[in-house]
Amino acid sequence: MLKTANRVLLGLLGLGLFALGGGALLGGLDLQRRWGFDVPGWWPFRGPDDVVLGVEGRTRWREEGWWWPAVIAALVVLLALLLWWLVAQLRKDRLGQILVDSKDGATTQLNGHALENVMEEEVQTLDGVSRAHVRLTGRRTAPVARVRLWLEPDGEPEQILGRLSRETLTRAKDSAGLDRLPSKVRLRQVRHGAHRVD
Repeated sequence: MLKTANRVLLGLLGLGLFALGGGALLGGLDLQRRWGFDVPGWWPFRGPDDVVLGVEGRTRWREEGWWWPAVIAALVVLLALLLWWLVAQLRKDRLGQILVDSKDGATTQLNGHALENVMEEEVQTLDGVSRAHVRLTGRRTAPVARVRLWLEPDGEPEQILGRLSRETLTRAKDSAGLDRLPSKVRLRQVRHGAHRVD
């Protein structure tokens, strides 16, 4: 839902800015006179000396007591929406809850953060793993495990990945009652600096 809203909002914002920039460029370069075409009567940019908001536009509503409060209220609402959008972009796409099918017609919710913590602790006990970070993303009914592993210099990636798949991910999938738990695993090797021995 958020990705769709992002695309729609970015598309509308892009089209609006493109139209505004194109109109300013059209008037600023006086292209309608040079190329011999006419622009609609409501078009604000008719030549290089035109401005976005002329004297008449700036002073038309000056006598109305409701005008400036309405403009300020609209700008505050717009600012609040833009701030909400920014916060939504910065929010992590972690799953707070996972829906577990209890096979009796009812569904139960499992805390996603608790499952992440259990998986992290289990992965960190594997030989050759220095540190692990697990994050569950996706939908509540179809989570995806994103696993980052920091391996010790003597860690064997093939064995670690095999145990991760056979043990940790399988146990997490079974405990959550999921048909499948796809995973994306990133491996990094821990670099130990040289230590001086006196």
